[in-house]
Amino acid sequence: MAQAKTDPNYKVIAENRRARFDYAIEEDLECGIMLEGSEVKSLRAGGSNIAESYATVDDGELWLVNSYIAPYEQAKTFAHEERRRRKLLVSRKELARLWQATARKGMTLVPLVLYFNHRGMAKIKIGIAKGKKTVDKRETSAKRDWNRQKQRLLKQNG
Repeated sequence: MAQAKTDPNYKVIAENRRARFDYAIEEDLECGIMLEGSEVKSLRAGGSNIAESYATVDDGELWLVNSYIAPYEQAKTFAHEERRRRKLLVSRKELARLWQATARKGMTLVPLVLYFNHRGMAKIKIGIAKGKKTVDKRETSAKRDWNRQKQRLLKQNG
């Protein structure tokens, strides 16, 4: 995600900030996403949400389930469904690796960021994740609070 800010095509559309709190992300993968024309227009306008969505492997294909893309008002006749399943594009090798990872106990595919890359193509970054227990979430929160307090003290003393 360390992309140059001067790139006019790069734009983050939706981010699942809760995913890093609820899951321990072991690795992430960039995927293409098959969209209809009205969905792309709506994404360019900024209307989407991936917080409640997840990815799954069905019949040898990778799918994004329960993601929301707002309806595009100008597309009256050819409008899209807001919460339809969308196919994700990965190589066969990556798909096999994802299938094996989800077959392990407790692993899931969580969407992290939906964005337009430097070429203007819609991409989604999914993470292979394992759910955190409540104790782990408390540790993450405590570390975050400690880092904030440390930064505050450095600003005051520096």
